[in-house]
Amino acid sequence: MANRTDPAAKSIRGTNPQNLVEKILRSKIYQNTYWKEQCFGLTAETLVDKAMELDHLGGTFGGNRKPTPFMCLVMKMLQIQPEKDIVVEFIKNDDYKYVRVLGAFYLRLTGTDVDIYRYLEPLYNDYRKLRQKLPDGNYALTHVDEVIDELLTNDYSCDIALPRVKKRLNLETAGTLEPRKSVLEDDFEEEEEKEDNDQLDDGLEDGGHEKDYHHGRSPTRERDRDRRRDSYRHRDRDHDRDRDYDRDRDHDRDYDRERGRGRDRDRDMDRERDRDRDRYRLREEKEYGRDRERERERRDRDRERRDRDRRRRSRSRSRSRSKDRKRRGRNSISPRRHADEQEDAGTRAEPKKKKEKKEKKDDGTDHPDPEIAEANRIRASLGLKPLKL
Repeated sequence: MANRTDPAAKSIRGTNPQNLVEKILRSKIYQNTYWKEQCFGLTAETLVDKAMELDHLGGTFGGNRKPTPFMCLVMKMLQIQPEKDIVVEFIKNDDYKYVRVLGAFYLRLTGTDVDIYRYLEPLYNDYRKLRQKLPDGNYALTHVDEVIDELLTNDYSCDIALPRVKKRLNLETAGTLEPRKSVLEDDFEEEEEKEDNDQLDDGLEDGGHEKDYHHGRSPTRERDRDRRRDSYRHRDRDHDRDRDYDRDRDHDRDYDRERGRGRDRDRDMDRERDRDRDRYRLREEKEYGRDRERERERRDRDRERRDRDRRRRSRSRSRSRSKDRKRRGRNSISPRRHADEQEDAGTRAEPKKKKEKKEKKDDGTDHPDPEIAEANRIRASLGLKPLKL
């Protein structure tokens, strides 16, 4: 939500105003700490306070191409799209030079061709110093008129591709823009008038050309003055034409350079993409190998567990068979063995009976006399010897 353009903002050159900034630079601005902390919730009124705190201008700097606060404020102006009167007040501000440069840069991005020449060309007379942050992070000294000349003649400034503007000569020919009036033209006219007055005074002292002096300046001097004025105008026009030619030549050179940089950038991006693909492939192969190794180890563990279970079941089955076999062996006895065992049992039972009879005879309980037999039983229960009578 904080990075969206104001719904009431108008499209600039058929697109979203924020799209005038390249996507890579736009994403870096959105991730910048100054944008998140200082530019959040700014309006056209509160933006002036932040612009007054600027102490340098520039695009991006450092190895990770960090945007400057100047570029963040330009992005904020594109997002909220202040009114034209506010931008003009920015440009006409004489107290804060960075506010003036900020307004000029925004007008160069969003203004029409006529407005750009009308409001930016007077800033050629501002020679105040500025600090500009270079891409390596160091500062360089520049001036306001140099920045304005860069905005009017170049197509790339502060890491932003500036929109194309029509040539001034074409606008003058179409009648949409008045011819440029040099600031030095008034000084030249004052000097001419001073020279004419001096020559007029000299002529009055000599007494010559009374008729011409009665009417003021001589026709010859008027023609010379007009000729010099035309020469100044032609010189300014030639200067503008040469500047347009230089700008086109610089634009072609910059375009070729940018094309070369673009090819190099595309080549670097292809290499980086190939390296990323190779790294991804190696990572996939490693992960696939690790997955296969884990699957093999899991199968080995399952096989060992099945083998242990099989051996355990076989041992338990063998034990149960041996027990069943022993049980069946005890239960299933042959007739002959059974007869032998019965005979053995009978032979073992006869001594027991004899012994029992002998014991019965020894303890005196089988005495014919009932009283004596009863007394022997009592004594036997008490552990005493029987009575012998």
